[in-house]
Amino acid sequence: MSGAPDLLIAGGGPAGLATALHAVRAGLDVVVAEPRPAPVDKACGEGLMPGAVRALTALGLAVPGRPITGIRYVQGPRRAQAEFRCGPGLGARRTGLHGALHRAVVDAGVPVLPLRVGEVRQDATGVTVPGAGMRARWLVAADGLHSPVRRSLGLEVKAGGEPRYGLRRHYAVPPWSSYVEVYWGPHGEAYVTPLGPALVGVALLTARRAPFDTQLAAFPELAARLPREAAATAVRGAGPLRQRARTRSHGRVLFVGDAAGYTDALTGEGISLALTGAEALVDNIRRGTPDRYETDWNRVTRRHRILTELLVRARQRPALASLIMPTAARLPRLFVAAVNALA
Repeated sequence: MSGAPDLLIAGGGPAGLATALHAVRAGLDVVVAEPRPAPVDKACGEGLMPGAVRALTALGLAVPGRPITGIRYVQGPRRAQAEFRCGPGLGARRTGLHGALHRAVVDAGVPVLPLRVGEVRQDATGVTVPGAGMRARWLVAADGLHSPVRRSLGLEVKAGGEPRYGLRRHYAVPPWSSYVEVYWGPHGEAYVTPLGPALVGVALLTARRAPFDTQLAAFPELAARLPREAAATAVRGAGPLRQRARTRSHGRVLFVGDAAGYTDALTGEGISLALTGAEALVDNIRRGTPDRYETDWNRVTRRHRILTELLVRARQRPALASLIMPTAARLPRLFVAAVNALA
């Protein structure tokens, strides 16, 4: 093992880069394998909850963006809104977030190599990636929603329920609110995130397979604010969103971020969970307790997973879906408590 790093991180997205920062600050020798040049863009709601902002601040990162004061649900004439009680969130372009993390990792002296990790082999002392010619004491799989490492190790579990997908496009219009607005439609949700003085991001979550403009037309109040000529970027897509993993720890391979399993983007907690999971993973490696990572991951993600699962299941049952928005509007204190439980 002479010369082999402590951690080889497969994937240089937010989860992998945050893991690298925590690891190098814990005194570990780290290498990141990421074949895509920075900054990397992807379909993302681009709204960072206050917990994610606090985690980034703790890492010493300043991410460009626009403050978010809370969450507002919209359905026809109904409104329900909740202000964040523990500081603002942040509307931030995915490229801005990734760029800030990537610069911090490079500045910390962590090599980011243009390598792709697929097949892995492990033994009692380390993990070997034959295709990349690399070996390390531990492999961290931060390789996304459809993790090649998770698949290669046979750790995928068939996800039940109707598959849902995400689509995202930016519009060059001034934000009309400091809230992330969530519009509830017949087939899905539309998320509007303020990103700059003249830019909003619109993310659609749906089980319906149709072009972006067709999906947007299901939200007439929102579509009226977004003229087609104001579209500033191409449409990006992701999905199916629900991905299940058999475990977060498999010998000397540990999973973090979306690769560790994903329920849905409905509550906007993906980045927060990635940052929290990265810290828990490195803490267990540092303490020599990697077997505790599964327990810690379940603990720090439990509240999010339960609430997201309940909302997704309700969304997929028309009788229950019709009650989500009226309930939030009639019980504002409950809505505020639910939003801040995840903030």
